[in-house]
Amino acid sequence: MSERPVEFGDRGGWCLARGRPHPALRPFLRSYDGYWETESVPSRMRTLPTRTTVVILNLGPPLHLEVPDPGVRDRAYGSFVAGMHDGHGMYLSPGGQRGIQLDVTPLGAYTLLGVPMARLTNAAAELPDLLGREARTLVERLADARTWGARFAVLDAFLLRRLDAGPVPDREVARAWRLLDGDPSLPVADLADVGWSRKHLTHRFREQAGLPPKVMARVLRFQRAVGLLRGGAGPAEAAFACGYYDQAHLNRDFRALAGCTPTELVGGPPEPRSVSAPAGASA
Repeated sequence: MSERPVEFGDRGGWCLARGRPHPALRPFLRSYDGYWETESVPSRMRTLPTRTTVVILNLGPPLHLEVPDPGVRDRAYGSFVAGMHDGHGMYLSPGGQRGIQLDVTPLGAYTLLGVPMARLTNAAAELPDLLGREARTLVERLADARTWGARFAVLDAFLLRRLDAGPVPDREVARAWRLLDGDPSLPVADLADVGWSRKHLTHRFREQAGLPPKVMARVLRFQRAVGLLRGGAGPAEAAFACGYYDQAHLNRDFRALAGCTPTELVGGPPEPRSVSAPAGASA
């Protein structure tokens, strides 16, 4: 098993190791993102709705999840999967984080994990609860590997096996995802292919992608607005470019999805990209 090439970097107390997955996996995830914290400093990290399912292969201490929903019990997680969300949360870290993050497209996660993504909507699950013993073996092999390139090679082999064995998304669901990802403003009726009703598409899309098409479109639009704002656009400009009715509409969406205003999100200190990776912008 040959090692994967690795690029190294550092950012604000974190060291980074990034590798490219095998070409057969790249339609589903762009990179393997290794990280380790140089100091054991406790921290709280905001989580935002993203266009990906997040897989954390944890080689350090557990993370504790806080969510604003009082009906969801807080708990600590080791290696876990965070499904598609349409709201924000918070992770508490004791410091000393170390692991690998995978940002996987919703339909890629459906195939690679082999479970209906609706099971993980607005939720997280321990990886062994989804994949059993092979998940524990994977994390053990990653921990035992001596280099990041060797770890990424282990991931290649593991995910390629999962890709061969996993379920294939419905053609109609895959088509709807491509259309929505390209233009979140499309009406759901325009996503339904010949022979599928809107109701049937909505049911199958939620099962395989994790969110209904209309909610997924809202998350995708929010993410684009976050990207524009972090790139220097003003709220009014971002609202217009992303198809919000006006700036007030954008502000309401940010409060619902991020728990804060656009100015509070972008104007504050840099936050981790999604769950625990040490990137400089929210996912």
